[in-house]
Amino acid sequence: MNKERVLITVKTYPTLSRKYGETVCTAGVREDGSWVRIYPVPFRRLDEAEQYKKFDWIECRLVRNSSDPRPETFRPLDESELHSVGHIDTADNWRERRRILLRTARVYDRLDELIAGAKANQTSLAVFKPTKIIDFVWEQEAREWDQNKLREMRELTSQFDLFADNHWRKTFQVIPKLPYSYSYRFEDATGKRSEMQVLDWEAGALFWNCLRSADGDEPEALAKVRQKYFDAFLKTDLHFFLGTTQQFHFVAPNPWVIIGVLPTPHERQLGLFT
Repeated sequence: MNKERVLITVKTYPTLSRKYGETVCTAGVREDGSWVRIYPVPFRRLDEAEQYKKFDWIECRLVRNSSDPRPETFRPLDESELHSVGHIDTADNWRERRRILLRTARVYDRLDELIAGAKANQTSLAVFKPTKIIDFVWEQEAREWDQNKLREMRELTSQFDLFADNHWRKTFQVIPKLPYSYSYRFEDATGKRSEMQVLDWEAGALFWNCLRSADGDEPEALAKVRQKYFDAFLKTDLHFFLGTTQQFHFVAPNPWVIIGVLPTPHERQLGLFT
């Protein structure tokens, strides 16, 4: 089996799974612009050298995840292969990122087309261009993980695998649960208005960083998150990375959520005489 080359564009905030423990949904595009979801990935249990970043290229052998019917979902054949083999930086006004993600990959601007594609099980990952951003909002969530799920997960991970490196089990701590969920309100090219939750790991990490700098003042931390995701990002050519959740892929009126953002700088305008 040959290795596939994937540009990582998405890492969602970790969630708890009774089956897999703490997991991250990782997604990206191949060099031809087609999408891949790599799940499950026990990202924080990978060696530090293997913890790839957004816009890193990775090369690994992938097999279809038979427990997930969504067409782009694969699992790594060998988790030790999940490490960076290159990186696309922001040189020349994000030229290479723009080429792959906004020109090679398909960019959607109508939600109805994506919703129909999900219900037909033709697509579950996409680049989306909102026509108008209306607001960035949040609401309070439970502050602790579900205790039953946490207990089952710990019981599962406490069972040592005789043929694996079990060192991580002695020191691993579950990531704190985010006490707030974030959403964008926006319009698509047809004027259709939607509110869509943001599951991007960077949004969660930003909250914790802002909370520390604000000495625990949650309203101040939330205002700083909004300042970046609304005030700053609206000055860019903002695109969303969208994905469907497995639970609602076939059944929800709109199964899509925002799993990452792409705040691309606007393309430079050439002068009349250049």
